[in-house]
Amino acid sequence: MNSGGYRIAARRWAALLLAGTAMPLSAQEAAQPSGDASHAGPVTGDAPPPEAPPATNVQGRQSFAAADFARFAPKTALDMLNNVPGFLIRADQSVVRGLGQATENVLVNSQRLASKSDDLFTQLSRIPAASVVRIDIVDGATLSIPGLSGQVADVITRPDAFSGSFSWRGEARPHFSHPGYTRAEVSVKGKVGQIEYTASLANQANRGAYGGAYRILNADGSLREARNGRLWSDNDAPKVSAGLKYTGAGGSIANINGSYSREYNTYNETEDRVPVVGVAQTRQLYARSRNYNYEIGGDYQFGLLGGQLKLIALDRFQHNTFAENAISTPVDGSARTGGRYAQVVDAGEVIGRAEYSWKAGQADWQIAVEGAFNRLDKDASLFDLDSGGSFVEIPFPAGDGGVREARYDASISYGRPLSGKLSLQATLAGEKSTISQTGPLGISRTFLRPKGSFSLAWAPERGFDISLKVARAVGQLDFGDFLGRVFLNQGNQNGSNFELVPEQAWNVDLAFKKDLAKWGSTNMRLFYRGISDFVDLVPLPSGGEGRGNIPFAQRYGFEWTSTFKLDPIGFTGAKIDSNVILQRTSLTDPLTGQKRQIANWTTRLISVSLRHDVPHSDWAWGAGMEHVEREQYVRLNEVGYENEGPIFDFYFIEHKNVLGMTVRLDVVNLADAHYRLYRTVYTGRRDSSPVAFIEDRSQLIGPIFRLGVKGNF
Repeated sequence: MNSGGYRIAARRWAALLLAGTAMPLSAQEAAQPSGDASHAGPVTGDAPPPEAPPATNVQGRQSFAAADFARFAPKTALDMLNNVPGFLIRADQSVVRGLGQATENVLVNSQRLASKSDDLFTQLSRIPAASVVRIDIVDGATLSIPGLSGQVADVITRPDAFSGSFSWRGEARPHFSHPGYTRAEVSVKGKVGQIEYTASLANQANRGAYGGAYRILNADGSLREARNGRLWSDNDAPKVSAGLKYTGAGGSIANINGSYSREYNTYNETEDRVPVVGVAQTRQLYARSRNYNYEIGGDYQFGLLGGQLKLIALDRFQHNTFAENAISTPVDGSARTGGRYAQVVDAGEVIGRAEYSWKAGQADWQIAVEGAFNRLDKDASLFDLDSGGSFVEIPFPAGDGGVREARYDASISYGRPLSGKLSLQATLAGEKSTISQTGPLGISRTFLRPKGSFSLAWAPERGFDISLKVARAVGQLDFGDFLGRVFLNQGNQNGSNFELVPEQAWNVDLAFKKDLAKWGSTNMRLFYRGISDFVDLVPLPSGGEGRGNIPFAQRYGFEWTSTFKLDPIGFTGAKIDSNVILQRTSLTDPLTGQKRQIANWTTRLISVSLRHDVPHSDWAWGAGMEHVEREQYVRLNEVGYENEGPIFDFYFIEHKNVLGMTVRLDVVNLADAHYRLYRTVYTGRRDSSPVAFIEDRSQLIGPIFRLGVKGNF
């Protein structure tokens, strides 16, 4: 993440780190620059309107009225949530199979946000702050929504006749990167009769870059080749979304929503390479991908036999084309060398789900069934650059093929208060999944997997909450892992493996929340993940390497999230937000048989920020830092450490009323964080072969300047 330390970026990191069966990035994916999301920023709210539900007396509930956020001048619901003391948004739907039970810890009007193409942060950024009545923080196990545990935010909104919000952010860097000025969004919401509507047009644009000199070393540490290069990466993702909600006279509710987006990704790395022995050359790596995708979904909830039946359907599809060229041009005019890799991928998912919920005394019950049908088709091509300067295709059958999955699952959930301070929620579930390969081999396998969860929420005293969740989860496979892939950047290749099976995991979370009254709030979460059939790079029977299953892996650690208000010490209007994640991991290396940590996994995240809203003014300023530490990545023929840092610092100044808008200037990375890569490549298998060469990079990212504007209408 070359964009620096923002609280919202740290929350996205935390969501990935703490997801139950999330998989680490490959070295190639990690090498491509990315940008973080725009930071949150701040309106006074009116008294709750008659149609807003009251804050019920639920165990451990803490309510924040819209007026509590007035000093931050929020423009969206996301701005408000980012300023709830000690609360961390957990958005881990990227690893959820189908729709399933609720996993994200934010509700809107006590309903989960069910979309797989819009992440939680994006959906919350489209709710104008003026529409928010209050935000309730409550332990998920006390709610009648199966799957939730720990601290959950319920954003209570009012229906508006018409309202909207807009934002824009520009970015400039003095080194290597192209300027970014196309990141913007406008959204509207309103109500006509019994119909509420939302619509948005957005472009999530990011720019990334790094460059400078680095070295290739021989095994003894002597210089083998001097290199100097620049990498830039541009991303634009325009998207249009719309939704309708109808509330019937009898309390029935119908929703329909849809979105269409395109994505344009381009990156280029140009290097001058001067060997100690041999001819100097210029090498260019150029890649581009072009995507389009759509999603359409809806649900209908109505009363039936004393309970509520909810029917949900979703269809989404993505088409992606990708091409990457790597060409080396000797300075003496001799023939160029290089290669080309290209692929076309079509992927889709169709989901149908039914949930029937009812209340029996103090107990909440739900029975749910779901069917999900996933598909992926891939056509890959590999080329060599011949002496005449033309690309000649070479066979690459491992990259072609298709994968299908038909999955059905069923669950029954039960929740009730056991006392005035203790609540229980339990789910028993199972799934049947058939994964098949299209093509001549026609491999098909069927799995029956149990799953479920058990949660307790205890509030021993006012302002102190404890929750425990134990869950058996089944992970979602990346269908692209079944098929071969070439990485021209580092000269690596994954083979195909149709024997992959989904991960299963025992997940344990023990969380503590303490309200510090005028001092703020603090949360601690201890977690453990015991993962069977962990997906990682493994030796393949064909002799190469590819994505495969390792019998067992585990990770454990803690997350500590806090907000400390500084008003009691006389620093009026100031607060410190912090987020710390420390974790350890372990598995048996499939090549050496030795214990090691999970490859490329983030083991430490520390994010601290200060914000000061100057009393009796519209000004705010702040500063902070973020540090992320990762384990080395591991392949059969190489190991390497890749990261950006060690520390990103950031500073901002904000005016909350420039013609009614919030204008903010951010400066990032004055502490000179670098892109770092240190990899050791062997002549063969790393357990039995000598070192071929060492790549030692520490390249400049440079400062980043951002100007943002957001407002409501």
